[in-house]
Amino acid sequence: MLIFSAAGKSLFAQNGSIDFWTNMPHEQLAKELTDRMDDEELLAQILMFGWAGAEPSDLLNSWVTQRGLGSVKVFGWNTDNIQKVAKSVRQLQQEAAERPFKIPLFVATDQEGGWIRHVKGETSDTPGNMAIGASGYPIDAYYSGFYINREIRALGINMNFAPTVDLYSNLDSSVIGPRSFGSEPVNAGILGEAFSKGSMDAGVIPTAKHFPGHGDTSLDSHGRLPQIEIDEKTLYNRELIPFKYLIKANIPAIMSGHLSFPQIESDGTPASLSKKMLTDILRGQLKYEGLIITDDMMMNGATLFAGSFARAVTMAIEAGNDIIISSTTANLYDNLWTNNIRYMETNPEFRTRVKDAARRVILSKLVYFKSENHAPLYPDENTIYEHIPDKEGQKFFLEQACRSISVYKAGSAMPFIPEANEKILVAGPFLSLYNEARRCYPNISTFHFSYELRRDESNFDEWNAARLTQVADGFDTIIIVVYDKHTANIAKRLRYMDKKVIILSIMSPVHILKDFDWADTILCGYSYSNYSFAALLSALKGEFVPKGKIPL
Repeated sequence: MLIFSAAGKSLFAQNGSIDFWTNMPHEQLAKELTDRMDDEELLAQILMFGWAGAEPSDLLNSWVTQRGLGSVKVFGWNTDNIQKVAKSVRQLQQEAAERPFKIPLFVATDQEGGWIRHVKGETSDTPGNMAIGASGYPIDAYYSGFYINREIRALGINMNFAPTVDLYSNLDSSVIGPRSFGSEPVNAGILGEAFSKGSMDAGVIPTAKHFPGHGDTSLDSHGRLPQIEIDEKTLYNRELIPFKYLIKANIPAIMSGHLSFPQIESDGTPASLSKKMLTDILRGQLKYEGLIITDDMMMNGATLFAGSFARAVTMAIEAGNDIIISSTTANLYDNLWTNNIRYMETNPEFRTRVKDAARRVILSKLVYFKSENHAPLYPDENTIYEHIPDKEGQKFFLEQACRSISVYKAGSAMPFIPEANEKILVAGPFLSLYNEARRCYPNISTFHFSYELRRDESNFDEWNAARLTQVADGFDTIIIVVYDKHTANIAKRLRYMDKKVIILSIMSPVHILKDFDWADTILCGYSYSNYSFAALLSALKGEFVPKGKIPL
């Protein structure tokens, strides 16, 4: 049994065995557990692996049962069947519970809302962050975080890599775009804090990303390492403002980005591998005490700089990350494992850093899993549809979408009340668009082009535009969706026709901010969710007065 001294330290008089569920103060238990772990158990505790396919592979199961893997990640390629997701989470947690220390897994995903929704199936397809930024109400951010996370909680997912608090500084951004709350730092901080509070109240750990800020680049760190040419003063007065709000609100986790800031780190070291960024600035200057989690280390932005995946993992640990993510499951004796185990054996300082990270991970798990509000360890896949989609959330997301709709240009077609026998063509790639358009305007015709336009052929835009203009010639009014540069190019061909053109901008509105002055009416809706299309068409019909503001 456990006996405690007056100083509160445990004395293992008869039986010194302890595990995660031992009744002991969190800080002390985390230290006791890591003191008893061997090098392999310590390193495994700070790794997070994803899996391909509908269910976890035998390899991932081996990492949990043989190595004591600390965390797993649910990516978007294995989530169409949410019952299988819940079953997989339950089985993995049961395997973790059979390990000697019985430490539960962190189970994470990217359920930001809007564009990024890794758990699909029947989960809510929501208006997203830029729609929240357009309405500007913190309560919209709070309930978005609450309902999004209440759904994934039912699946046993206990950590969400959201909110994204990157600023939309570079309007050419292809990777952030509508994932951002907007370009104003204080607003992003306030909305990010509210989203995080909603997530925590729903029982899921939020993770702010991508530190120190991914917004001022047009490049995607999945493919290469973006360089952000700002000085330290700009970093502190712009990019770091949202993170300061979240740190003050005790955000439990922050994700480091594969981003280079040459004016701050002269050798171009990515923030995710930079001790200056993570240990000196984030820990030291900003006084952050929660978990630091890497973005996916399989991204070229990290591995190309380090020279190898194994070396990138070493650098990420040394920089101050506590959890290292790999979107794919490594082989049991991959260099990621063998090289870092060997380094722990030969470098006491590195071993201490790994042990500190493991202690921090276990402490976070103790605080979370021993609270009264956490995701179920063993979700029941047979009751999933009682919670997903969230019925209260469905009502909220429609209301929130309506609050987000922004009028960029109000012409004669605002509101749009067709004249008798007026011929209307609705052009776009979404069935929900057609359904909502028919609800408001029953006699429309439709023109369909693919959402995934073929970007490998330079003349593909011209081909679609030619088809559209040919069809549009027989109509009086064209309502067309614009969501990227390709659909913008297609829509621009309509300017030369004597037609009334109504633009419905979804996703980022940057594509309609210039060269569309010829259009009669332009409305912004920020996502391709059913809720956004319903709100856009309702606003166009005049069922409510849109009051959203483009947050750029």
